[in-house]
Amino acid sequence: MNLKEQLIQGLSDAGCSAEAATRIGTLYEAGSFNEVLHQMKLQRCVLIDEMHESQRRVDRMDFLIRDQEKQMK
Repeated sequence: MNLKEQLIQGLSDAGCSAEAATRIGTLYEAGSFNEVLHQMKLQRCVLIDEMHESQRRVDRMDFLIRDQEKQMK
């Protein structure tokens, strides 16, 4: 596996979409390393946003569980 393929696989493993991973791989292959870093940082922001949204759903579920427990008492 060459470095571009390793990068794309790593990005995919980290949760990036196939489209984003391929786009970053193409930039890497073209030698646009500053843009590669920029795009990777953008993808990190996307992942953090997804994490925050997931946390909001967990918090909501916790609220519903606590509310249901109160009603059962």
